[in-house]
Amino acid sequence: MFQLGKKQTLIVVKEVNFGVYLAEQSEAGMDDRVLLPKKQVPSDCKIGDQMEVFLYKDSKDRIIATTNTPRIMIGEVGRLRVSQVTEIGAFLDWGLEKDILLPYKEQTGKFKEGDEILVTIYVDKSSRLAATMNVYKCLRTDSSYKKDDMVTGTVYQINEQVGAYVAVDDCYSALIPNRELFGDVQVGATIKARVVEVKPDGKLDLSVREKAYLQMEKDAHKIMEIMERHEGALPFTDKASPELIKKETGMSKNEFKRAVGKLLKSGEIVIKTDCIVLKR
Repeated sequence: MFQLGKKQTLIVVKEVNFGVYLAEQSEAGMDDRVLLPKKQVPSDCKIGDQMEVFLYKDSKDRIIATTNTPRIMIGEVGRLRVSQVTEIGAFLDWGLEKDILLPYKEQTGKFKEGDEILVTIYVDKSSRLAATMNVYKCLRTDSSYKKDDMVTGTVYQINEQVGAYVAVDDCYSALIPNRELFGDVQVGATIKARVVEVKPDGKLDLSVREKAYLQMEKDAHKIMEIMERHEGALPFTDKASPELIKKETGMSKNEFKRAVGKLLKSGEIVIKTDCIVLKR
């Protein structure tokens, strides 16, 4: 049985002037044969030879073989370059003569021609190969990372109720929960994060924040920089709404209060009724 999107070892069963036909068995009928075009046929090829080929569909929707190897196959995750964006979706260069389609419904973020995006390959309802940015099911859960390790990954999907889904090293399954998600994180971004938990199933929970005591130092420094840019004052205190604090500083209210407390203890600021000012 032919398997689209994968490599198979088939037998040369017939030679024609435009190539050779391959099959799983030497006595296979025409319906169970696939064409390997002439330009792909080795010069010393003969009937009965075994050949490893990749199977996909050509522009006329016929199954065809190639000795070329695409950049990714079914079940694999990798980066492909966007060669064209059209009304039906985007076409990606995967190393074969015919680009592969990434339908609009399989896109999880914005991109443009020339970008490289993280995808996997699947067989769609029309029995054609297509690409998807929903790589969750193809990511591995056998990483050797442990708690507090620093990792690098690609954000491939964002769920406002859950957080940002990340492919660590572009192959391991991870999540930045909303409670650990700060700043402007977009699909396609490469991020550095800290492992906060390795789940029993091997998936990773990440944080873009460092350990509390290290992060407090950074947050305190950030508050000082913001105040310097605003003539030595913040027009709100640690009693402001979480929304205002997040908008102005990128911190949660608890993080802001910890950093302000550190600055207050070190004598660098003064908290007034409706503002915080640098102590001169």
